[in-house]
Amino acid sequence: MNVIKFIKIDENSRIPKYQQIVDSIIHNISIGNFEMDQKIPSINLFSEEFYLSRDTVEKAYNILKQRNIISAIKGKGFYITRTKLISKVNILFLVNKLSTYKMRMYNSFLNSLGPNSHTDLHIYHCDESLFLNLLNKYKSAYDYYIIMPHFKTEDLRHTSHTDAIVQAINKIPKDRLIIMDNLMLPDSKDITAVYQDFENDIYEALKKGIERIRQYKKIMLIYPEKSIYPYPKRILHGFRKFCVEFKLDFEILNEVYDDMILKKGDLFITIEEFDLVSLIKQLREDEFILGEDIGVISYNETPLKELLGITVISTDFKVMGETVSDMVINRKKEQIKVPFNFINRDSL
Repeated sequence: MNVIKFIKIDENSRIPKYQQIVDSIIHNISIGNFEMDQKIPSINLFSEEFYLSRDTVEKAYNILKQRNIISAIKGKGFYITRTKLISKVNILFLVNKLSTYKMRMYNSFLNSLGPNSHTDLHIYHCDESLFLNLLNKYKSAYDYYIIMPHFKTEDLRHTSHTDAIVQAINKIPKDRLIIMDNLMLPDSKDITAVYQDFENDIYEALKKGIERIRQYKKIMLIYPEKSIYPYPKRILHGFRKFCVEFKLDFEILNEVYDDMILKKGDLFITIEEFDLVSLIKQLREDEFILGEDIGVISYNETPLKELLGITVISTDFKVMGETVSDMVINRKKEQIKVPFNFINRDSL
């Protein structure tokens, strides 16, 4: 079989033999030696030709099948199914939810990474079972696993991990794992990460705006206690710490209620987009002047908030994506906290 002559296995290499098979087949596809629908050796033939165990070859073929690089046709053998394998770096990107700011981070990551990679994006919707199924399905199939760990409990509250999640993540080799956004995992000191510090970030950001915030009589944080996509409670802790330190009157509300009692001198900090929209709508209906009668600060920057002149406190999602990309490209192993900013606009 002609393809055999292109396969290279180095007996002296410390790279596992199954990984050498995967790398060699991917390399030959990328340089055009193997073509779409071309047949490759059977597991038995491959193992005999290179004096490898059948289990070694089968493990390599299973990885290639998981990546949809080869396919098995019953009674006929294995065939190349993907010829656009342009990359030596294959990445699984697991995000807890789709949002404007997280897609900005993801697009920043892709743009910085360049063409020499292939990234598969999966959304697990803060669902533990879906997350575990994805990791199990794609175990050993990727060069990097980039994970944003935010999960919901049965009563729709936020958790950073469970025992099952920690066990699954620990099975990923440390040199292939990057944690994004939320570093609250046990024994995380050796994990590569680009993260937010939710408690101290909101505390420090609000401190930067203290002179304007002091002008208001009462601050309301709209923090959804239960949500399909829940938020870390560390946001609450940082907010309380700020208000207590500066002796500010505050209240924590679960949502922006219909016909909520609004008073001049109120300042609202919203987290969810729906609450921001509902609040501004009520302000307009009650003829309050945004930024004068009532102030608004929103959590997480988006282009629409910038366009509308909404003051925000936000991590820099563009920088987050670029930083993770740099870690992949240069194989860096470190932990970096992303800048968190107070951006003042007309709503404060």
